[in-house]
Amino acid sequence: MLLRTTPHLYDSNVSRLPLFGSASPISTQAGVSSCVVASPVLDIGLKLSKHATGSSQQGLVRKTRNHVKHSTANAYGQGATGSVLEEEAQLPETSQPWETSPGQASPLGVSEVDRGVNFAIFSQHATAVTLCIKVADRGQFGGPDGGMTELALDPNENKTGDIWHICIKDFPHSNVLYGYRIDGPHGWDQGHRFDSSIVVIDPYTKLVEGRRYFGDSREKLSGFLGTYDFDSSPFDWGDNYNLPNIPENDLVIYEMNVRAFTADESSGLGSDVRGSYRGLIDKIPHLLELGINAVELLTVFEFDEFEFQRRSNPRDHMINTWGYSTINFFAPMSRYASAGGGPLKASHEFKEMVKALHGAGIEVILDVVYNHTNEADDAYPYTTSFRGIDNKVYYMLDPNNNGQLLNFSGCGNTLNCNHPVVMELVLESLRHWVTEYHVDGFRFDLASVLCRGTNGAPLDAPPLIRAIAKDAILSRCKIISEPWDCGGLYLVGRFPNWDRWAEWNGIYRDDLRRFIKGDSGMKGSFATRVSGSADLYKTNKRKPYHSINFIIAHDGFTLYDLVSYNFKHNDANGEGGNDGNNDNLSWNCGYEGETDDSTIKGIRSRQMKNFHLALMISQGTPMMLMGDEYGHTRYGNNNSYGHDTAINHFQWGLLESRKNNHFRFFKEVINYRKTHCVFGRDTFLEKSDVTWHESNWDNYESKFLAFTFHDNNGGDIYIAFNAHDYFIEVPIPAPPGTRKWFRVVDTYLESPNDFVLDVKYSDHANTELQIANKELSPPPCIYAE
Repeated sequence: MLLRTTPHLYDSNVSRLPLFGSASPISTQAGVSSCVVASPVLDIGLKLSKHATGSSQQGLVRKTRNHVKHSTANAYGQGATGSVLEEEAQLPETSQPWETSPGQASPLGVSEVDRGVNFAIFSQHATAVTLCIKVADRGQFGGPDGGMTELALDPNENKTGDIWHICIKDFPHSNVLYGYRIDGPHGWDQGHRFDSSIVVIDPYTKLVEGRRYFGDSREKLSGFLGTYDFDSSPFDWGDNYNLPNIPENDLVIYEMNVRAFTADESSGLGSDVRGSYRGLIDKIPHLLELGINAVELLTVFEFDEFEFQRRSNPRDHMINTWGYSTINFFAPMSRYASAGGGPLKASHEFKEMVKALHGAGIEVILDVVYNHTNEADDAYPYTTSFRGIDNKVYYMLDPNNNGQLLNFSGCGNTLNCNHPVVMELVLESLRHWVTEYHVDGFRFDLASVLCRGTNGAPLDAPPLIRAIAKDAILSRCKIISEPWDCGGLYLVGRFPNWDRWAEWNGIYRDDLRRFIKGDSGMKGSFATRVSGSADLYKTNKRKPYHSINFIIAHDGFTLYDLVSYNFKHNDANGEGGNDGNNDNLSWNCGYEGETDDSTIKGIRSRQMKNFHLALMISQGTPMMLMGDEYGHTRYGNNNSYGHDTAINHFQWGLLESRKNNHFRFFKEVINYRKTHCVFGRDTFLEKSDVTWHESNWDNYESKFLAFTFHDNNGGDIYIAFNAHDYFIEVPIPAPPGTRKWFRVVDTYLESPNDFVLDVKYSDHANTELQIANKELSPPPCIYAE
């Protein structure tokens, strides 16, 4: 049994700070306000005696620590049934003069003002707001005094409209932890969820302090507070620093997870660097060799990786590694800092990462989650911020069901994104990441949620979507929607866009999977998808690159698993196989899962090449998943969000073992796309741009398609796919002018002959070509030279 005397915050210097729990007033002496603070971790009673001061007076805030009693509890904050450790300590009386003034309502969050620091927070329905602050001793968040000083805000002096505010003069500009206790109406059926026993995080805080090391089970139930730093010098982006500014039609996107990219020991990095922003920097050479020019980072906003372990449940063995459970929309994930460096170091190293990626010509797109937060549902809430500040404003509610939370996210709550206050929060967050961190774009998770009104009904012209498209600061950014949500609002090809928004093209994914695995009746759809999905996007001023083409993404099968499993295998998730998609449009090539059968392994290898080639020759913007370049497997788990293991971690040893075959093919095909403009057009194909060598469109059973993309300079590219289970002989069209056809790609052949760019080693094509079947290889690709 592990016994502790205090709940604490883990620091890189192993200094400890008790955070927060529940509190209730107690009576001590006349004129003195006190409270008992109960830890959600160890059920500790912490008696603090303070002179609480409103900002209408300029006075002293005095605090006296009297007796501290500690008792152990189990991991879920319940009383332990075993031994109890009690400790009483007499701490000296201390006092510190802080002169306060009413402060100002703008900007929200913490800001520097003349001779002081201003705190401002929105809450329309609050009746009482108390600022809780902790000033660190000599730059360290620790020491024996873990108490927080509380400043009660006077609604007559410290409130302007719905903004509560206070200024503390001559207050430290860094090394301060802060949060708020907020009270208000307790009418559950009216949508209120106020609980003044909880210290909540300021939604506008730019840094969040919590546990220091990712997955540190010793700090499993530690809390989170806001912090700030106005003392450090501005980040040096360098005199020769430039944004990549890659045109959208030239993008090749690599979806990746910062931690999982280098967390495995096979990365060869030191333990202090693995799984961090610095770790990603060290592996930029791999990204350059692969040839991608944009990374789409799974969520890097602060989240709690232990959220599944706060109570007993079937998922309490899981660690959230994807991060789709945001605590705060401004703060970079602090546990992605190297060596447990904390939030300030995380912020600095995130900027170093962006700078290094930009220096390598790689753009940074963030996967952002504005559809819900970490605060879960009403059955098992996890109040850290919005719910306790003003639930009725921040979340969509069902007035016909006693004010219960609406759930279009599948995660228990839905952010009320088109409420003016919430909309401004989202916009300010996006601007912050662009101006402070220089990111190049955003992919919006479950973006259809952002198209719903405050009552959950779909909107034809959602204010937030329009505002993002029209915002001056965001004008240089790529903005990408995941155009569906868990409430059935499927908007692929119909997402409100103002000619700016791109979309994850889920129809492309499904049609490509079905054609390549050999489904009948898919030839026409396949042709439509590889030619740019004009049926979906050729409206107004939209372009082919507004279709983000993908076959694989983080949620679902990896590319290897797509050709190795017919069924999901999610037992490790603890939900009895009920989670994850049941229909993956996959084909296991003749055997479910791992096998030593060389024939099946050969088919799988060729099918992975076929998918990758189809993706890279398609009009539109291609996106691939981290690890597919070496054939990463999750062993059939298509919903691996909670595994901080090799299931999700990039396996650098496997990459090295496949450098000369699988990886070589993937990087060569990417480079081929980037060096041939016929694949990345910025306008939809006209009749003169493509020739379809096809007279059998109406044949439902036909699974063969051949076509030529034409280049104005004569460098035509002939492409053929055969998804039949038998060989086909077809005539090859005459090459343009005096040129000749040379084979570039044939996935039937082993490496290095599967991709041959040097014409000295390439086969000259005759007038007829024998196209192998899908079990041997669909697509040769031939170009004129």
